[in-house]
Amino acid sequence: MAAEGDVVPSETELEQAAAVAVARPPPPQPHKLERRWTFWFDNQSKPKQGAAWGSSLKKIYTFDTVEDFWCLYDQIFQPSKFTANADIHCFKDGIEPKWEDPQCANGGKWSAISSRKSNLDSMWLETLMALIGEQFEESDEICGVVASVRQRQDKLALWTRTASNEAVQTSIGRKWKEIIDVTDKIQYTAHDDSRRDKSSRSGRYSV
Repeated sequence: MAAEGDVVPSETELEQAAAVAVARPPPPQPHKLERRWTFWFDNQSKPKQGAAWGSSLKKIYTFDTVEDFWCLYDQIFQPSKFTANADIHCFKDGIEPKWEDPQCANGGKWSAISSRKSNLDSMWLETLMALIGEQFEESDEICGVVASVRQRQDKLALWTRTASNEAVQTSIGRKWKEIIDVTDKIQYTAHDDSRRDKSSRSGRYSV
């Protein structure tokens, strides 16, 4: 776990580390995933004055094999490796983790809280494996997942495409809650609701 006072790595350093992590002779038969996925990084610790939200978001690496995923995860993309105010994203290739992305614009997110880094690591990994392993029946509805590392309380958010479809969102929420093994209720918030009231924490749905 990163010690207090450690420096959040730069986007360039993460890109270089990701390239090194997968720079090895390929196995005879790599295990292809059904989709391509992209890791993104956002350093929230040093926001530029007047900068638009998402301006510090950086695409790090796109992968499409099981082998590349494990190299990237083991060596780089574990939340406990990062200090506070870092956001790590894993989204389907072609979707940016922004409200403005056409595939996210009408959607929202399920959110789960973690008070310990070890719990966040576990929840993050279980979610990643469920996503790349296509474990959700509504997999086309899912955009990606975000791990937000914070000083006091970390958060995991599963982004989806259609906030208005309560039946689909409830099904996804129940499945995700089972995957990350939490007992407390988790809430779904539509991006539209967050835009209208950024201070609001009330969810549209809960399971």
